[in-house]
Amino acid sequence: MRDLKFEQKRTLSRLEAADQLAAFADALRKGGDAELELGAGMLSLRLPDDLRTEVEVEVGEGEIELEIEFKWPTASARKASSRTASNTQETPGQGSAPTRPRRSTTGVKRSAKRAAKTS
Repeated sequence: MRDLKFEQKRTLSRLEAADQLAAFADALRKGGDAELELGAGMLSLRLPDDLRTEVEVEVGEGEIELEIEFKWPTASARKASSRTASNTQETPGQGSAPTRPRRSTTGVKRSAKRAAKTS
């Protein structure tokens, strides 16, 4: 399930389309928090330094379709990955092995191991 989906379909002049793309390009250059005017509304996004992109062109049924797609992790995904990265950083005085989270086992598994050892 998606956290949010925004979709807008409308007809623009070539110049309006260029202005919309230029506004997004300016926001990409600046990075950080960006506000983009889309029709009557405003879209606020946090733009990171690195993005994944996909460009797709389809020709058929008397039309050309051009899709330019940008993907990047949400803020919560960045926080989780930075927490993981901080767990693997070396601390002065320690070896280079990353710290590992403790594994938890249930009582059922422990008793099964004990039963296997005693038989």
